[in-house]
Amino acid sequence: MRFLKWAVRELGFTRSSDYQKQYINETNIRTAVYMSFIVLILEFWMIIRYVDQRPGRTFLEYFDGEMNYLILFSSGLILILFAFRHIREYKNFILGKILSAAVIILDAAMMARYVMKNKADMSVSGLLLGMKYLILLMLLAVAYHVYECFFIKKNIRSDIYGQMMNILFGVICLGFGIETSLYDISKQRQILCFVTMMIFVACMLIWKPYVSVLILGVAFLRFYSLWVPSLIAIDEAGGKAKDGDTINLFTFWIVLVMVSISIYHQRRLEATKDEGLIQANEALNRAAIEDDLTGIHNMFYFNQESVEVLNDPDTDYTKKIFLFLNVENFKTYNDQFGYQEGNEYLKKLALMIRDTFEGEPVARQSDDHFVVLASTETALERTEAIRDRIHGARQEIYLELKVGGFKPRSRDADPRVAVDCARYACSLIKNKYGVNYREYDDDVDSRFHKNQYIVNRIDSAVEKGHIKVYYQPVVWSETRELCGLEALARWDDPTYGFLSPGVFIPVLEEYRQIHKLDKCIFEQVCKNMREAMDAGRRVVPVSLNFSRLDFELMDAVGVLQECVEKYNIDKDMLHVEVTESALADDDGILSRAVETLHKEGYAVWLDDFGSGYSSLNVLKDFRFDVLKIDMKFLTNFEKNEKSRIILDNIIRLADGIGMMSLTEGVETEEAAKFLTGAGCGRLQGYLFGKPMPLEELHAKINDGTIKVSDRLI
Repeated sequence: MRFLKWAVRELGFTRSSDYQKQYINETNIRTAVYMSFIVLILEFWMIIRYVDQRPGRTFLEYFDGEMNYLILFSSGLILILFAFRHIREYKNFILGKILSAAVIILDAAMMARYVMKNKADMSVSGLLLGMKYLILLMLLAVAYHVYECFFIKKNIRSDIYGQMMNILFGVICLGFGIETSLYDISKQRQILCFVTMMIFVACMLIWKPYVSVLILGVAFLRFYSLWVPSLIAIDEAGGKAKDGDTINLFTFWIVLVMVSISIYHQRRLEATKDEGLIQANEALNRAAIEDDLTGIHNMFYFNQESVEVLNDPDTDYTKKIFLFLNVENFKTYNDQFGYQEGNEYLKKLALMIRDTFEGEPVARQSDDHFVVLASTETALERTEAIRDRIHGARQEIYLELKVGGFKPRSRDADPRVAVDCARYACSLIKNKYGVNYREYDDDVDSRFHKNQYIVNRIDSAVEKGHIKVYYQPVVWSETRELCGLEALARWDDPTYGFLSPGVFIPVLEEYRQIHKLDKCIFEQVCKNMREAMDAGRRVVPVSLNFSRLDFELMDAVGVLQECVEKYNIDKDMLHVEVTESALADDDGILSRAVETLHKEGYAVWLDDFGSGYSSLNVLKDFRFDVLKIDMKFLTNFEKNEKSRIILDNIIRLADGIGMMSLTEGVETEEAAKFLTGAGCGRLQGYLFGKPMPLEELHAKINDGTIKVSDRLI
């Protein structure tokens, strides 16, 4: 079986790729230039020599003489014309048409002359057999002339024609070699012409190995069958033995077959390597311009294409708009159906967007985000069509298409900035039901530049002390005495003034810079605590807010440990607050961090419980010391009886699983009394004090406005 597979492969019965076929055909066509040029030179020389050795004859007498030279010369001329036209790719090769027509006329004349001279002595089959090479030449010349006059305009594949012409030319060459060598043998000369033509056809042209075996086998058998009578005659005359010549001829055939097979496999190996390089380059080119998941263009190509569109003098850039498309709630789709199904959906969505905005730059930016440079006249209509198809695609999961738009304000607008602006406009309508489009206007521009300012200035704000810590009191519910503080960040900026945390914290989280802010707060809290202790002041525990990104962007536990060691702070004086929403998508990082914090001796609080992400699994899977109930439960507290029931049950739930409770956002005495009666241990809110600078806190403690409890834990 292995031998059979080897033989099938070596003899070329395996399928070649289109590129390999084209490579070998191209090689044959280019080789034909050299072959036909050699034939032209040799046969022209032989014709001159033939005429020179026979002086005094008329033209027709020369014409009636040795025609093989003229046939081979003419076939070489046709082949070099075709090869030359293929390589140079002339649009109108007049010379080829003229010369091929001349060969057809000459060949027709030779055929007519031959019939006129021999029709009396030969049958029709004899005449055809005698004109076999003239007929082959006619086929070769007519095929080329038809191709040159008609098919070249229809882009017919020239490699197919080239292979056919090489076959016809090869047959003519082999026939010439056989007949010339048989003639030479009759004159007691060698068979060099046959040997030369066999090498010529087998080694310079590349055939499938089984084709080479077939061509060479037929040619050798034909020559051998005609050679045997001559060998016998030579033997009877006392010449050399026939066996030695037969063995030599057979050996030559074997060697020639092996060489032709070797050449084929060498060329095929070269073609395979070239094809691999071409495929690798194509893959790299695709990777440079295509999104690897969806197959549509990526942002690199989109930016280039957008620049070309905007810079086109025929384009009215004021009627163009950059669109940022975001599929809202797609995460739920992935959770429900799996990432593989989610990827398939993104592929279909990408093609839908590309087809909807056909002819305009479209790309996938990342995740479920796509960008388009569209015409303002139809942009919203097309996005609405996509939204309708998204709504109708899957009823189990509600998906919504949010779109942000930005109109370029100059022809040289940077697509990257434009997309960023459209993206920001889109972010402003996130989770807003019924609002699906927002355009980047002057108001958005002001907010956008403020956000960019925040991201670009966070480092200098930390370095220059613009980031400050404000402390909000936490009191025991029964005594209303201070038992702790929550450290909150404030930004006192020289340009924008006092920035609200609701402005800069979401921006820093979005741009993954929040860890710089939190690290600064950790440092200031520990420093303030050390200074207070050194001054002989009483200190109370301070809770620190940890963002989910803190654990991704830095070694949050390690940073806290460094601050504690640097300022020699008791770990009991620092409490770590982790928001419930951060734990909702825990991938192992937060769970390990919480476990490490407990091992290091820190109290860990669950912050914002009930803010919209509540899950009893969080209480089941994680260990917390304090459950911090979100202030949203106190909204309309006096009028909403359900709030009291829910709060009462949450407090009892916390107590039942060994957690202390703290409710934030307490602003009324009624709410404070209810929470105290329900058993909530700690309270926080404007009723007991707003976030304040350290100096103000000290002043309130000194004047008795805030009384520090003797019990801190």
